[in-house]
Amino acid sequence: QSAGGTELALKAAEAPPGRASGLPASPSLFPGARLPGLPAQRGPSGRRGDAGPGRGAAPGEHAQSLPAPGGGGGGGTQAGAAARARREARPEEKAGVASSPGRGPSAAPRGQAGRRGGGGGSAQEPPREGKDPAGGVAPAIPPRSRPRPRRSARSVTVDSSKARTSLEALKLSLRELRWKEFPFGRRLPCDIYWHAVSFHDNVIYSGQVNKFPGMTEMARKVNLSRAMRTMQELFPEEYNFYPRSWILPEEFAIFLTEVNLMKENNPRWKPTFIVKPDGGCQGDGIYLVKDPTEIRLTGNLQSRPAVVQEYMAKPFLIDKLKFDIRLYVLLRSLDPLEVYVAKDGLCRFCTEPYQEPSLKNLHQVYMHLTNYSLNIHSGNFVHSDSGNTGSKRTFSSVLGKLACGGVDIRKVWSDIISLVIKTVIAIVPDLKVFHQSDIPAGKPGPSCFQILGFDILLMKNLKPILLEVNANPSMKIEHEQEVSPGVTHNIPSPVDEEVKVAVIRDTLRLVDPFKEKKKQKYHEQPDKESFFEEELENKPELGESPPPEAEPPTICLKEVFPKYAKQFSYLRLVERIAALFIRFLGVKGTTKLGPTGFRMFIRNSKISNSGFSMAAGDILYIDITRRGIGPSVDQREAGMSLQAFVEAICFLAQRRYKSLSLHEQVELLLDFCEYNLAVLDEKRLACSRSLSGTQATLVTCPQGRLQLSPAKPGFANVPRLRKSCLDRPQPAMQSQSSRG
Repeated sequence: QSAGGTELALKAAEAPPGRASGLPASPSLFPGARLPGLPAQRGPSGRRGDAGPGRGAAPGEHAQSLPAPGGGGGGGTQAGAAARARREARPEEKAGVASSPGRGPSAAPRGQAGRRGGGGGSAQEPPREGKDPAGGVAPAIPPRSRPRPRRSARSVTVDSSKARTSLEALKLSLRELRWKEFPFGRRLPCDIYWHAVSFHDNVIYSGQVNKFPGMTEMARKVNLSRAMRTMQELFPEEYNFYPRSWILPEEFAIFLTEVNLMKENNPRWKPTFIVKPDGGCQGDGIYLVKDPTEIRLTGNLQSRPAVVQEYMAKPFLIDKLKFDIRLYVLLRSLDPLEVYVAKDGLCRFCTEPYQEPSLKNLHQVYMHLTNYSLNIHSGNFVHSDSGNTGSKRTFSSVLGKLACGGVDIRKVWSDIISLVIKTVIAIVPDLKVFHQSDIPAGKPGPSCFQILGFDILLMKNLKPILLEVNANPSMKIEHEQEVSPGVTHNIPSPVDEEVKVAVIRDTLRLVDPFKEKKKQKYHEQPDKESFFEEELENKPELGESPPPEAEPPTICLKEVFPKYAKQFSYLRLVERIAALFIRFLGVKGTTKLGPTGFRMFIRNSKISNSGFSMAAGDILYIDITRRGIGPSVDQREAGMSLQAFVEAICFLAQRRYKSLSLHEQVELLLDFCEYNLAVLDEKRLACSRSLSGTQATLVTCPQGRLQLSPAKPGFANVPRLRKSCLDRPQPAMQSQSSRG
């Protein structure tokens, strides 16, 4: 042993258990420390000497790490002496078992076969010797003192060239994760692309992008109302959290008729209606009316559709102010469906005390509309660095205030999570149609994820009401403040930064392409009073293993699906309809079903064999398609949309199965169609197998060419000669088949 190694071993042996003299203490066998002159131990990130945040040497110090104890004794080297000293200092640790971070008891000991970058070598291995040019023997060199090639770990690359307003929050998140940002893009593909508006902000062929195709279209007021109405017709009790809606101008006459009928049935009912432009945002173009005939059908409404809804006139108030909740939801994947919900959000408050709508206050937007972009211009708007006060507060602070008032916040959370899952289930079928159009199966393309903004209103009875879904929620972490007349500056907003940076950071961690993918087993959960019962019991996060010590803890996003799939799987009927729709689309890249595809559906699913003729199917297709139901990226694209196809399915189900509820009728029809299509697929598969098993073997014939026909099953190698060939006198034939 060298003198330095002996002195170090003696100091280590005299130290108390768990700490060697002169070495930094650490709860996991001195991770992040090393002996002088030895290469740094690999940290969780894969880089030498990088043990992640909060690990390793302090700034300005030389990073040191000790190799984990190996199987031998280090062969008389300093590393072997230090390893023996550590084993003596920690008698409870078994020799030969590595205890460095990231290595379990089953891992191979360092210093044995393979030399995993930290062991002291085999006990029988003598110090290596080199030869000088003169042929002599050079001094012995310790095994670990020789330079080894540096193996750099690849960091995640993010293209932020299209991030726009979310750029600052994204930069902070990437800085915390220590990922590599490309603010101007690069020629080589990146692992993640961050877009501001839609999937089509940039042309991408690989990696991941933070937008789904078609999400911008599905978040529009008209398309969202159609999807929610479909679910309300199938499951009226489950989807009563969305206000009654009518689409203008096409349903204006129906709207007037239904309102007059409801007033006749209930003379005391005095509703207020709110009109929202289809593509409006930030409160633009929204207004309230008491009389339905006051709705302005002129001007932009003819070319710019809108939605009229019943105004929720009895909201829950805090400090006599109306407020709504901006909750951030991560749609991680469509197939399989994965949904995460942020545990904290933002509450946007109105800036004038609330009063129920009347003819006098209908036009007071600061009283009725909670949009931040509107209320920020009010003189009563309060900017606050605290999440507990001001015109924008954290949702957690509001929940705390509700809890102090005796409100069961577990029930509130349960209802909100239920609302989120049901809404996602309603829009996923259309998203799958758009996804197969932009990223067809079998073609290269990126995988997608997206952060959505759910605007939720709490009623006086604490029932959550869905106001809208934002495909591009604002991720700005600063606000504009007028410092002098006509001059504004961007002022940091601590409340926005606290919530939004956590959402983006944890979203990136969930989509980390180099994160080890562990299969999670989702056991059936018993019915519980609250979805967040486990959260309140301080149980660990579902769907996530304890994060490595080098990464920031996940405290923001909580998985809600497939965790609660058992409670909501029966609602996914429209997804089954979408699967049939996609099957018969025919032309790749389209979102509309043509007449030929609809006829094939009627024929192959055997609907035409049960008293419904093909001619009746053609009439049904023309009648429904004429109304132009459903979303479309290209309005010039003709055909039947998914929502129109759903309407056709409902019509056929009601015609075939009577005296049942609509969702039972649709479920029975889907079972019937799926069974017949499965039988058809099985027949086609059997036919293709029989054809692939047929082998015609060539047989030489001097009289002429033999005419061969397919062999019977089981005689694939035996050629069947036609009679015209066998009638002629022929010499003995030679077949390549042993049976021939």
